[in-house]
Amino acid sequence: MTAPDSPGRDLHLSRPQFLCGLGVGVAAFTATACSTYSQDSAAETSAEPGSAPAALAGTADVPVGSGIIVEDIVLTQPASGEFKGFSTVCTHAGCRVNSVSDGTINCPCHGSKFNLDGTVATGPATKPLEAKAIRVEGESILPG
Repeated sequence: MTAPDSPGRDLHLSRPQFLCGLGVGVAAFTATACSTYSQDSAAETSAEPGSAPAALAGTADVPVGSGIIVEDIVLTQPASGEFKGFSTVCTHAGCRVNSVSDGTINCPCHGSKFNLDGTVATGPATKPLEAKAIRVEGESILPG
């Protein structure tokens, strides 16, 4: 192989030199890719260090005797000032519940309905919705 900056001069690499150079290049590429990935995913999954987590909703957003769905959490207020959080995954077949009305959390796939405390109101589901940890701080409902 001839080096482009030195016409007529042959450039010879031994197999170990070639493999070493290749390994360094792959390692550099991997380190760059992993560094970029971890920065991007950290930005998507967490707030700034020391900052408060974003509120799921305000307490006024969740009607007494009903609830709302925020992302993958059902927030309910069975009684005034009592807030509960549940997974949106129906325990019957894994569909996502899609509404809260008339005092129940409703699954569109097979008609399961859940009470505002997550227990089964009407099957075919036989198990309650999975509880999700939430907490109320002031007028905000936060995860955890």
